[in-house]
Amino acid sequence: MSEPNATGRTDRASRVINATPEQLYNAFADAVKLMKWLPPGTMTGRAVEYDFREGGRYAIALTYDESAATDAGKTRGRTDVSRGRFLTLEPGRRIVQSVEFESTRPEFSGEMIMTWTFQPTVDGTKVNITAENVPLGISAVDHSAGMHASLENLAQFVS
Repeated sequence: MSEPNATGRTDRASRVINATPEQLYNAFADAVKLMKWLPPGTMTGRAVEYDFREGGRYAIALTYDESAATDAGKTRGRTDVSRGRFLTLEPGRRIVQSVEFESTRPEFSGEMIMTWTFQPTVDGTKVNITAENVPLGISAVDHSAGMHASLENLAQFVS
């Protein structure tokens, strides 16, 4: 689901995962674990910096596989590098982070705010992703597919 705003869009995705909120939150807390499930599709990931605490900074590089165009990445070649800060960390409840892409292309500039929430349900935990101020260069269709793929990966990772 997408909504326009003054500087970009707000995109959302959600999924119920058969795990506790604490298990899902902990899948973020370690960079090695995060890189096992966050990259969507056939992308691979690498944490360049990862200080998982409120105010802590991170940098991750996600790389498209060889089937992608040689200039598919937002940063260079087939790679997207994003940097940001952990704004709010509420164990088992919510993660709020800023995201900025390293790119010389203006359509990928600006600070996006991503919020992950974990709500217990009878079937596990509903994970909600809200991405605010999505850069205009990221299509709503591609962003939705990427967020849903990450949620599927997370479900498989914690099972």
